[in-house]
Amino acid sequence: MDCPFCNLSPERIKAENALAILLYDLYPVSEGHSLAIPKRHVSSYFDLTNEELLAMNELIGVRKNELLKRGSSDFNIGVNIGENSGQTVFHCHMHLIPRFKGDVENPKGGVRGVIPSKQSY
Repeated sequence: MDCPFCNLSPERIKAENALAILLYDLYPVSEGHSLAIPKRHVSSYFDLTNEELLAMNELIGVRKNELLKRGSSDFNIGVNIGENSGQTVFHCHMHLIPRFKGDVENPKGGVRGVIPSKQSY
């Protein structure tokens, strides 16, 4: 299986630490959409070690601070786990998606919007 996150070219990597990398999404939902990815190939968030989770969260925090300086103020963080959730790259990765006033008509429900009929409650 060819994994797009296992052999990244160095110029794609925007930040890293011992256990994780951060890069910009090639198909961004919004400007600044970024991915934190463990260096170890695991398909599921639930297979990560606590150390890998901390490493990914560290990079998400650094990127969030960069985006705050550029005017972003709100974010969604998400992980797709399994085919039925929409996962298409089976190397775990965490999305940091900046959100902007007016980017959707009604943002209420946030990540609940993955099932549109459940977004409003």
